[in-house]
Amino acid sequence: MTVKRVAGIVLIAFISGLTNQSDRSDEIAESCAAFNQIQTDIRDGMISPDSARNAFRSVMHRLRAAIKTDSCPAIDSSYFVFPVRGYLPKESIGSRGRGYRPNGFDLFDMNVSGSHPAHDLFVRDKDQDNLDDRTWKPVDVLAFTSGIVLATETGWKYDSEYRGGNWIWVYDPCLDGLFYYAHNNIVEVQPGQWIKAGDKIAEMGRSGFNAYKKRSPTHVHLMYLQLDSYGLPVPYNTYDWMLQSALTEGLDF
Repeated sequence: MTVKRVAGIVLIAFISGLTNQSDRSDEIAESCAAFNQIQTDIRDGMISPDSARNAFRSVMHRLRAAIKTDSCPAIDSSYFVFPVRGYLPKESIGSRGRGYRPNGFDLFDMNVSGSHPAHDLFVRDKDQDNLDDRTWKPVDVLAFTSGIVLATETGWKYDSEYRGGNWIWVYDPCLDGLFYYAHNNIVEVQPGQWIKAGDKIAEMGRSGFNAYKKRSPTHVHLMYLQLDSYGLPVPYNTYDWMLQSALTEGLDF
């Protein structure tokens, strides 16, 4: 039996163990709804940074308590799947990882700007029609790791000033951190859904105030926030994880 096969069995067992928590399902659903509301209120300027920070910390403490992590697999290269189907990290990651700029980031304050604690993963789409130039098909965005979908945005319109477009937030309980996938065209998952690394979660797009502009190549914006001991988010560079991640099958020509 191959190493990848063993890792897959372990991961399936882990997900099965996490999802078998019927006594905690209401708590998890309430946490997802609260998380989504916090993100919406921050975006719409309906909550102060301090209030958002306190509410966020409370939600993450509840999630930590509701989700058992005693069956987590080892965090090695087999844990990650590169998030863009059919692409290699070195051809997709923008600026060879130099686009990651965490300084000044504040998740809770929309007035803060200038930081980019994420990597933009690009595809071949010169005509900007959300289709790969080699196949004329949409490019799948895959779950980088396993976890639970906390919140999604699916109603972005081309005339909206919101920057993230159609986004997805995923909590990985084994890493104890949050993944954010932005600028999607179509979102394929829902809050409360458990996903495995490599699952299709979206189709890549150009949604978002800046991503929609002609000057922006088609990409997915991938951010990871590690939770500290207080349950607050700290940017973490996923570049090395992506270089080591498992790859999906190539595109069909």
